[in-house]
Amino acid sequence: MNNAPKDLRFTKSHEWVRLGENGRVICGITDFAQEQLGDIVFVELPVIGAVKKTGDTLVVIESVKAVSDVFSPVAGKVAEINCELEDAPEKINEDPYGTWIFSLEPDDAGEYEKLMTADEYLAFLAEEAH
Repeated sequence: MNNAPKDLRFTKSHEWVRLGENGRVICGITDFAQEQLGDIVFVELPVIGAVKKTGDTLVVIESVKAVSDVFSPVAGKVAEINCELEDAPEKINEDPYGTWIFSLEPDDAGEYEKLMTADEYLAFLAEEAH
C-alpha cells in the first residue's frame, strides 16, 4: 500500500521533500520507489557542495533488482548527506519516509511550493497504475 505523509512534497520521479531548518530541503525516496527497487544494497551519495539543477541526477541507488537515479527535486547546493547509508542502505527499505538521503540549500525557496502535495502524488500514482 503506497502512502504519502501529508507534511511532505513529492516529485514525479518519486523523491520526497521536507522543509528543514534554515530553508534547506531534506530529500529521500518514496515508499513506492523503494518498493519498486526491492532490497537496496548500495547508495552512492552526492558530494557536499555540489551544485545541481532541478532534475539533475544526485544519487545512485543499487538494489538487487536494478540501479536507479535519484534526482534533485529543486535547484541548489548539496548541504548534507546521510553517511549512515554507506553502511546501512537497507534503512531506506525499512523506513523510506524516516530515512533522508541528502539536503539542499535551494536557489529559489518558491520551487518547493511547486512540488506535488501528498494528495497530488497519490493521484499521480493512481493515474500511472492505469
